[in-house]
Amino acid sequence: MLDHSATRRSLPRRLLPLGVTLLLAATMTACGKKNDQAAGPGGPGGAMPPPEVGVVTVQPGTIGLTTELPGRLEPSRVAQVRARATGILTKRVFAEGSDVKAGQLLYHIDAAPYQAAQQSAQAQLAQAQASLANASALVARFRPLVAANAVSKQEFDTACAAEKAAQAQVAAARAAVRTASINLGYATVKAPISGRIGRSLVTEGALVSAQEGTQLAVIQQTNPLYVNLTQSATEVLQLRQALQGGQLARSGTDAARVQIVLDNGQPHAEAGRLLFTDLTVDPGTGQVSLRAEVPNPQQLLLPGMYVRVRLQQAEVDNAILLPQQAVTRGGPQGDTVMVVGNDGSLAPRPVKVGEAQGNQWLILDGLKPGEQVMVDGFMKLMPGVKTVKPVPYKPNQAPAQQGQAPKAPENVASSPASAASR
Repeated sequence: MLDHSATRRSLPRRLLPLGVTLLLAATMTACGKKNDQAAGPGGPGGAMPPPEVGVVTVQPGTIGLTTELPGRLEPSRVAQVRARATGILTKRVFAEGSDVKAGQLLYHIDAAPYQAAQQSAQAQLAQAQASLANASALVARFRPLVAANAVSKQEFDTACAAEKAAQAQVAAARAAVRTASINLGYATVKAPISGRIGRSLVTEGALVSAQEGTQLAVIQQTNPLYVNLTQSATEVLQLRQALQGGQLARSGTDAARVQIVLDNGQPHAEAGRLLFTDLTVDPGTGQVSLRAEVPNPQQLLLPGMYVRVRLQQAEVDNAILLPQQAVTRGGPQGDTVMVVGNDGSLAPRPVKVGEAQGNQWLILDGLKPGEQVMVDGFMKLMPGVKTVKPVPYKPNQAPAQQGQAPKAPENVASSPASAASR
């Protein structure tokens, strides 16, 4: 007789190894799917793809050292139109604020008194010429008579002296006529230089005086313009020492280049040139005065304006310009940049930084041609990231996008439960 109870007790012992085996196999399969999904769609070994960072390629070249200084514009020539004749102003014959040429008629002053003075001087000249003719005729008559002893020598000498006195009177009368003509010319006021004339300081009917030098108007020549600058004496000394030592090359053959920066940040279309640097230092400020000349054909610049001036006085060879955000200043290793290798590896590199040129740093030493320097994407460098994917740096990229981390794939963070369900 069979013992069914023993059979029921032995059956679970025989089936247990098979159930455990199936359960372990299902668990291992689910874990494998979970690990594969968490690893993401990376490269070999299931690693995360390297983040993209913006880089620039090092290209040394000759760079002009630009210094930005404050300056003030002034006209290259200024003429104050003043009265040189006394009288009533009868007419103004120019448009205020217009351009005038040298010699152009500006004002009329009552010329009647000066015309009368000129006529009087001409009459005196005619009288002196008549006296000279009489004296010369007397000398001509006495000359043969004195040779024949018909006239005394004293009388002849007196006639010769009278002739010379008459000649002097004629010369004085001619000078008086010339003076009267000049005074008459002053009754018509003309422009002494070419330029732009301002408003008239007097009106018709006003009494102007030559003795007081009544000012009538001002003419300013605004093409070209002068710009007066001041630069630190220390900077001037360092620049001259660098030029003499051969570290820098002089910018241009005749004079340094000058660029005017307008209020809207745009440079003036016409480049200027440095005329001279003062030989003395202002004891009160320690500054050296400089003057530059700037063309102004469109009359955009006005005298008296305060402007910013970019002055290029020297050039440096084999120099590199990098965006300022690519350089870490004052770190434990000094000034450094991140260099991206050909394999995408990152390595800090100490560099020698010069002066700022706009929004860029001048790199004097520490980099080689062809190397790639990281400019943006620093926020993407998570802990453990050792390689990156370099892409060309785009300066016009928005700052908010430059440091934005890449989005994770949709199926990276799958839960074990979902993996088991799949």
